[in-house]
Amino acid sequence: MFSRAGALLLTVAFVASGGWTQSIFAQTDTAKKSNMSTTQTEDFRKQAPTPLASKPLNIPKPFETVLPNGLRVVILEEKRLPLVSYRLALRTGGAHNPSDMPGLISMMASLLNEGTETRTSKQIADEIARMGATLVAGSNADYTTVAASALSIYSDQVLDLMADVSLHPSFPQNEIDIAKQNAKQGLIQQRAQPSFLAGERLAKTLFGAHPYSVVSSTPESIDALTREKLQSYHRQTFIPNNAVIFVVGDVQRAATLKRITELFGGWGKGQPGAENFPAPPVRTTRAIYLVDRPGSQQSTITIANLAINRSSPDYFPMLLLNTMLGGSFSPRLDQNLRENKGYTYGASSSLDARRAAGAFRASAEVRTPVTGASLKEFFFELDRIRTEPIPEQELKDNKAFLTGLLPIRIETQEGLTDQFVQIKMFDLPENYLQAYRDRINAVTASDVQRVAQKYVTTDKVAIVIVGDAAEIMEQIKPYAQTIEIYDAMGKRKEMTASTDTGGPIVNAAGTWTLEITGPGGNTLPATLNIKQDGNKISGSVTSQLGESELKPTTIRGNAFDATLVISMGGQTSEAQVSGTVENDTMKGTISLQGIAPLPFTGKRN
Repeated sequence: MFSRAGALLLTVAFVASGGWTQSIFAQTDTAKKSNMSTTQTEDFRKQAPTPLASKPLNIPKPFETVLPNGLRVVILEEKRLPLVSYRLALRTGGAHNPSDMPGLISMMASLLNEGTETRTSKQIADEIARMGATLVAGSNADYTTVAASALSIYSDQVLDLMADVSLHPSFPQNEIDIAKQNAKQGLIQQRAQPSFLAGERLAKTLFGAHPYSVVSSTPESIDALTREKLQSYHRQTFIPNNAVIFVVGDVQRAATLKRITELFGGWGKGQPGAENFPAPPVRTTRAIYLVDRPGSQQSTITIANLAINRSSPDYFPMLLLNTMLGGSFSPRLDQNLRENKGYTYGASSSLDARRAAGAFRASAEVRTPVTGASLKEFFFELDRIRTEPIPEQELKDNKAFLTGLLPIRIETQEGLTDQFVQIKMFDLPENYLQAYRDRINAVTASDVQRVAQKYVTTDKVAIVIVGDAAEIMEQIKPYAQTIEIYDAMGKRKEMTASTDTGGPIVNAAGTWTLEITGPGGNTLPATLNIKQDGNKISGSVTSQLGESELKPTTIRGNAFDATLVISMGGQTSEAQVSGTVENDTMKGTISLQGIAPLPFTGKRN
């Protein structure tokens, strides 16, 4: 059967060929012609249209030079549209943060636009708006970028502005205070997202002591952030001999180089940070890392293992492997778990190849009752691509998909600039784009199976599941030698009554008056209303903060773990509630990101 995308292609081709018109007029023709028309139509539907022949990619080689201070300059004159794209990229990313300051470089990048030695935050915003330009800064694990784009008539002005925020940020204290407040609120909101919880646990599991294991800042690192630390770290990391500036667009090369030299030529050299990171741990067994999210109606499943870095010679075979399994319109995982089994709205895979290491992962969000069955199908597909011969037509189709993506990715100046950045930041060959199609087409079926056997080691993978431990524990036990359980705060937890069979189920229904002890020792009164049906409980909590939902969960014996959904000011966050019931009394804790668990006691009214 064709995928929905394939069916759409057939429909477009059919209409373009006049198929509908022929079908209509066939109704007035003879029965013989009508039957012939029907037969032709049905034959047509059995085969996808033949792909058009690939056109040669004419990607000119950009001009490249190095200024005396070590700043590398890459310029490509691309005059199809009156636009220009600038990108300053520095080989310093989240992996280079001080160990006690996770998130530092991300925070620093976010504050570059908030003021310089000669411009206020408002003046910067007004200049960007006046030109209809964009100016943003950000970072990933490996590098940091400052990106600007505008109409080419503003090329000098936007370059001047980009240089100012990059080289002369002032980090105003009031903007730092706002950014810290927003960052701490963002941490709380992240804890309500299963995808974040899965990514956090997976990074810690796969990368161990390597800095790739850190995916976000912490409340402690945010509190410790000061203007002096930002200024000092900016001086250390924003250095020209660790940076490349890219220009793609409607510019004159000589004039642009002259202006870049004027703006960046006085930028003083520095010492790039060393990258002597600890190696990620080598996995020897399959294990499940379960993040308990009581009351969750879905399980977020991720199956992963260490794979390749970005410059690996196995990159292109791995790219095809990923496309076949879960990275295209109709991949194997999606066909199985979604189309055939109906377990999920979508199953996919991804290849995260970074400068020092990488990971291959397969993932899906599935209904809680089919968590175990979904694991079975995941491993069926992962083992199948390792052991069964790969059909040549499937390989050919996926090659066509990948080679067809490249022209789309580089058709805009921004997209082409992105590719140039990756070439330099990951030390890829200079002819990477020109050779891309040939490298894809050179991959054989045996190459794909070789990397599958090397990197998709199903007996040693990490399985991260975010879901209701009480509901899925028995389903997942057959799929790993060990199971580790964590709460939504990332803390290890034991198999309590909420994850085991427990004793006789107590009656927790009713209205409870709670006293919650805050961080300073003050008491916050609250009312807990619980509804109970057998071993299922749900309810709400009313306090001075408003009303919060206690999501449905399972009570085991006299204990329960539940998720409390807190809505304030149009924003939603989650807390984890753990409690035990003894007759008409209750005690437990409420856990929120950034603060120690808050103890509470309660009495049934």
